[in-house]
Amino acid sequence: MEIITETNYVDHAERVIESMIIKDKTGRGRDKINLTTSKIRNLLSMVNNLQALIKQEKEPEISGELMSKVQYLKMRFAYEAGREQSVKDFVKKASIMEIIEGIGKSKKKLLLFCNYMEALVAYHRYKGGKDR
Repeated sequence: MEIITETNYVDHAERVIESMIIKDKTGRGRDKINLTTSKIRNLLSMVNNLQALIKQEKEPEISGELMSKVQYLKMRFAYEAGREQSVKDFVKKASIMEIIEGIGKSKKKLLLFCNYMEALVAYHRYKGGKDR
């Protein structure tokens, strides 16, 4: 079963970000998300670099060189997740590793992943994600 599809990736992204909201127990109504905007935007930046390369590809399957860059992206997500618990929680809740593994040679799936990352960043901001 696919985790995200062209028709559910936005709703899935919203649920992921909502699951990361830590409710304020003081009663002041200051719910927060531990993942900072700068962290999630750094992850998106890596994805955006990959997306720019995808647009140059003419075939429906991605090239070996681009597949290598997808593997590098997966490694960078793992590295960032290992450095900070909030990123690790995000990567796990968003099923990022599983989605990257499911891309294979599919250009369509890779573009869907890029759109999903954009949706995650958008909902992070919309739901109150802030810089620290």
